[in-house]
Amino acid sequence: MAVEEAGQSRPKITITAIAQEAGVSVPTVSRVVNGRSDVSPETRARVEGLLRHHGYQRRTTAGHDRAGLLDLVFSDLDSPWAVEIIRGVEEVAHAAGMGTVVSATHGRAGATRQWMENLRDRASDGVILVTSAVEPLLQEELRRLDVPVVVVDPAGSPSLDAPTVGATNWAGGMAATDHLLGLGHRRIGIIAGPARLLCSRARLDGYRTALEAADVPADDALVIRGDFYHESGFTGCQALMDLAEPPTAIFASSDQMALGAIEALRRRGLRVPDDVSIVGFDDLPEMRWSSPPLTTVRQPLAEMGKVAARTVLRQSRGEELDSPRVELATELIVRHSSAPPA
Repeated sequence: MAVEEAGQSRPKITITAIAQEAGVSVPTVSRVVNGRSDVSPETRARVEGLLRHHGYQRRTTAGHDRAGLLDLVFSDLDSPWAVEIIRGVEEVAHAAGMGTVVSATHGRAGATRQWMENLRDRASDGVILVTSAVEPLLQEELRRLDVPVVVVDPAGSPSLDAPTVGATNWAGGMAATDHLLGLGHRRIGIIAGPARLLCSRARLDGYRTALEAADVPADDALVIRGDFYHESGFTGCQALMDLAEPPTAIFASSDQMALGAIEALRRRGLRVPDDVSIVGFDDLPEMRWSSPPLTTVRQPLAEMGKVAARTVLRQSRGEELDSPRVELATELIVRHSSAPPA
């Protein structure tokens, strides 16, 4: 690698840069590079001229056009949520005869740099990022390598020019709150996720929209921030139940926080749903076996992984995408943790 880098006389040109200069889409340039016939002669000539002018060299691995690998990168892997995403990606990759490389950066610059070095060494047919944020260093390197990228559940407006796959978080937050309102609850607390995450803000907005539509006054004291993990659900529920007028129902913005809240209520001698109703978000597989089985908003995590994998494979083949942003529908799953107020 060191010899190759020293021999480069100018920065590597990317398909994205060629597309911008030619005034066409990235998939169009990719089709020209791959020798596809579905490009007009005029466009092909313009793109090929720019490719020659900039000395573009197509990425290859050991003399082959395809590496046979997809990279799946998480910020953390300590959640059943991640397992469901992996399951969806692996199913599509396996059907395509490809392998899946799973990595975690843990929000550390050193881990991110190590993963990028590995990517440079072995190549990849595409990268699926499931991270809370895409660091500038990672953005720049992915652009330089010109690897197809898809971002799953982006933290906010994607700073990386890449397709995204998510879920209807606002609708899910509204459905959870509507369910509790329909049962007769009027004092509904929420344990929201981190404010920096788009999905957290959308679920909280859905909660507030449902209250407003039902003419139920919003109370800021009923809004507690968590981090999607059990402990923050536990401490968040304690804070809500310590209020002078505690809620009769709680919407926890993740299933893990919902389980933490149920444990906090149990330790106070309160029963779910007899004393307090609980609704979660995600519908992780084990939620049907919780005690009581959890009412929750189903987020199609495995399907999100499948869509992301199919999208990055289409990019690698130079195919046009139907939309740069895909949102899969959420669904309220009613079980036994929610009931009318006592």
